Amino acid sequence: MTVLIRPAALDDLDLICRLRLQRATWLAARGSDQWSTEASGLSIDYFSRVVCRALTAGETWIAEVDGEPAGTITVNDRADRELWSSAELANSLIVHYLIVDLRFAGYGVGQRLLAHAAALARTYERDWVRLDAWTSNDDLHTYYRRAGFRFVRVAAPDSPSPSCALFERPIKSWLLDGDLLGARPSAFPMTPLARYPVVLPVFG
Repeated sequence: MTVLIRPAALDDLDLICRLRLQRATWLAARGSDQWSTEASGLSIDYFSRVVCRALTAGETWIAEVDGEPAGTITVNDRADRELWSSAELANSLIVHYLIVDLRFAGYGVGQRLLAHAAALARTYERDWVRLDAWTSNDDLHTYYRRAGFRFVRVAAPDSPSPSCALFERPIKSWLLDGDLLGARPSAFPMTPLARYPVVLPVFG
């Protein structure tokens, strides 16, 4: 099996929204309030508008396993103001909306999407991949720790945002682990972040 990571297009918006709804339903069935509007999560309509802007800006990618859409990730250099400092933002790229289709859970799709974010960060000479996770989702925190991320802090504990658990991983750790497979895309403008395919093997 291989996973192809390709730039997402506007035609992928419905797919990404379906993945979000699928995962939100799965989380709710397990007692998590992640992405629920009751817990101040983005409504699907608002989520759709945000992702549409990211698609237009070239910041979103789709993972395909043997031609089937298997997950998505958005990567840029922005975050909510209360989360990361200006200095932290200046030397990192930020992961948003990492979602894997449940049909492909356990195939390492999420890990490969995160490695794609790291490859982008290396291209732009950033030192870190950073992200915020749903504050109360301990299972998600464990997932990111297993993916090599370090818990940094809970940002703005009094913030109404439900996603304030901050994690980071240095690019050099991916290089040491060999997860970037030596891929270094050719130069392209900072906006959009990238428009190139990366083919990576899926293990497990």
